[in-house]
Amino acid sequence: MREIKDTKESCRVLFRVEGDSLVATVVGEVDHHNSKKIRGQIDERTALIRPRELVLDLSRVGFMDSSGLGLILGRFSTASDLGITFRVCDPTEQTRKILDLAGMERIVRITYSKKEKREEQAV
Repeated sequence: MREIKDTKESCRVLFRVEGDSLVATVVGEVDHHNSKKIRGQIDERTALIRPRELVLDLSRVGFMDSSGLGLILGRFSTASDLGITFRVCDPTEQTRKILDLAGMERIVRITYSKKEKREEQAV
């Protein structure tokens, strides 16, 4: 796994391939200062690998503002244009709140690991 870091060290993207999926794990803060760089890194790696599925792992995001929503929607759109399925996995509690408020689940598939299942689903 090769680590690509933002120059400010406030955020980085880790990539790994799992079968036919490219998993991009975002680590740190996603805000207007670094979302453009994150977007470029993910798009470049997606174009290079051409996976069947692009997974945006948000389990290590400490903060995300509205530019993170744009990042997600843009990757969804880019993946769709390339015939690649897209999903977000394991958003942190803070990130999950933003996704819920934006109604993101109506547009983008969001999955949770067994350990991170949403409380509403367990009820």
